[in-house]
Amino acid sequence: MNGPQDLGGKHGFGPVVPEDETLRFHADWEKRVLGVTLAAGALGHWNMDASRHARESLPPAVYYNASYYEIWLRALEHLLEDAGEITAEELAAGRALAPGRRTDRCLKAKAVPAVLASGSPYDRPGPDPRFVVGDRVRTRNHQPKGHTRLPAYARGCEGVVTACHGAHVFPDSNAQFAGEAPAPLYTVRFAATELYGAGADPTLTVSIEAWEPYLDRA
Repeated sequence: MNGPQDLGGKHGFGPVVPEDETLRFHADWEKRVLGVTLAAGALGHWNMDASRHARESLPPAVYYNASYYEIWLRALEHLLEDAGEITAEELAAGRALAPGRRTDRCLKAKAVPAVLASGSPYDRPGPDPRFVVGDRVRTRNHQPKGHTRLPAYARGCEGVVTACHGAHVFPDSNAQFAGEAPAPLYTVRFAATELYGAGADPTLTVSIEAWEPYLDRA
């Protein structure tokens, strides 16, 4: 979907101001949001792509006026409500009015370091790749209603495959609970002028990770 998060190459949103990488949280409540998100994810109702889709599906007026962890919190409310773990009445009351559905699954505090350290590998057995390094490809100019990891600024553009990474979970399918549908994943390099037009710096290139369903042979 063309959500509010997809701002690459767009003007009018002000400069990007990078923060100090050592600054993880601005307030204690942000730590709590991260913890609750991890614990809620352990309930098993959704996957990482579905949670990302929930964040990117927030209305633009909400998304653009929210901080990073507020976006996480708003999306988590929708995920939990859709899963039947909380109700609109409980959100309004600010407390539980009944037990949750999946009380048998709980992420214990002592297990968190191991869970975070293990990560979430998304490489899978899958079909052989159609493309090899050096192939010229063109991204599809699609405007999907559902989730996609192909940024809007790179659609319908021609680039060169610079790396093949094997098959990985296809997020467009996984986010809709339609199966992992593993697909080959590539790094594709584009000239800046191909993405942004003649006014772009001709010496610059941009590389993105693109799943095979996004690509056609140029």
